[in-house]
Amino acid sequence: MDNFLLQLSEILEVDNVNPDDVLKDFENWDSLTILSLLATLDASYGVNLTTDALNQIKTVGELEVIVKSRIAK
Repeated sequence: MDNFLLQLSEILEVDNVNPDDVLKDFENWDSLTILSLLATLDASYGVNLTTDALNQIKTVGELEVIVKSRIAK
């Protein structure tokens, strides 16, 4: 999880992300970005989310908490 924010910033093509950032506010937040994020979560953390579940998540911090909670299971 140490690289989570770095990986997310690379997917979103921004310099950095913060826990309070709203996912849908990123300029590159589109269907391709969502698919890339879902693939990264699966490959890097073994976490499978649906697009519907991801669309319910508002902030980077919320996403991080959900990913951490699913890794622990």
